Amino acid sequence: MTPSRHADTAPPSDPDDPAAPAGCAFGTRRRWLGGMAALALGSLGAGPRLALAATATATPAAARGERLVVVLLRGALDGLAAVPAVGDPAWSRLRPPSPEDERAGAPRPLDGLFALHPGLETLHGWYGEGRLLVVHAVASAHRERSHFDAQQLLESGGTRPFALSTGWLGRALAARDGRGLALGPALPLGLRGAPGASSWAPTRQAEADGDLLARVQRLYAGDGALADAFGRAADPRQRPMDEGPGAGGAGFVALAEQAGRFLAADDGSDVAWLDGSGWDTHTQQAGRLGRLLPTLDRGLGALRQALGPQWARTTVLVMTEFGRTAALNGSGGTDHGTGGVAFLAGGAVAGGRVLADWPGLAPAQLLDGRDLRPTQDLRALIRPVLQRQFGLGDARLAREVLPDAPPALQGLWHA
Repeated sequence: MTPSRHADTAPPSDPDDPAAPAGCAFGTRRRWLGGMAALALGSLGAGPRLALAATATATPAAARGERLVVVLLRGALDGLAAVPAVGDPAWSRLRPPSPEDERAGAPRPLDGLFALHPGLETLHGWYGEGRLLVVHAVASAHRERSHFDAQQLLESGGTRPFALSTGWLGRALAARDGRGLALGPALPLGLRGAPGASSWAPTRQAEADGDLLARVQRLYAGDGALADAFGRAADPRQRPMDEGPGAGGAGFVALAEQAGRFLAADDGSDVAWLDGSGWDTHTQQAGRLGRLLPTLDRGLGALRQALGPQWARTTVLVMTEFGRTAALNGSGGTDHGTGGVAFLAGGAVAGGRVLADWPGLAPAQLLDGRDLRPTQDLRALIRPVLQRQFGLGDARLAREVLPDAPPALQGLWHA
């Protein structure tokens, strides 16, 4: 791994909290631990670079008419399939091309080290425009590879699963009396805690009794396959995003387009949340991702088109709960892993780059000998997104929204 360079800095003053009280929503006040002022990293002699800083935005972007879209890919997207490290010497050994891969075509080049899955045509175009930023070898604080715990941790913004019962985006909205909208049948944990948050779906079906569902889940808890199948059937958010009304995953694409319409309205919500499921690719991954990734790509393209001129003032964050194993398993799939990938896109995003402290894919470089080693915390990406959208200072973010979060990534948007 390329060594990191760290510099200690004193905490900046917080315009929201000139004299922060000792008590807070998370218990005793946490001390500010000075952050990294800069982190410049290279990899394999190529150019991915990463910069960190603890910054605050004085004026909320929402007050300037800007919008935020969060897309959570439930099930764990394989970041090495979406953004393959084709320039890593160990890549070809870990991921020899399958017949499905060869039919899909060659990955779309980004730089000398990374490429995009061939199904991500729209995102590749955004990268060329400088409107897509790829953050690789990234993960939450979760290391146990449990979907439910990892999703809870990612949505709540905590450091331990179920330590927090509301979401980081919900708490940020509550801090600014903002409005958020979930496109789907239920309000996700990520938006809970905001009085101004609601959900929207084109149709609503009668929901089964929650106590009955909990009992059936306990009944199947000892059988992983049955428990997983029941969970997907019982919770619409867990169904694959390429299922829906019409062919080709029109469910997700239609919801993304509708989100764009809502956000484009002058009196619409400032924030939208979209779920996309089906990314738990233990078997036949190449074929499944050959459907899912183009669906994601079309959905994001529909979102941009529906936003119209508002795209210039929109930030889109795409994330997943963890990555997958570096090597394929015997069923042509990948198992639960650790390090993965996230995307930041939008009209003001300073994209056309891959941010990565690349750890390498050689056997000795893998986490536990099996996973892409994470070198960056997802909260370092979430933090500047919240700072930009809501104008929250460091102390208030640490106290109310993202407790114990690492310093924010810097330079993600054009001035």
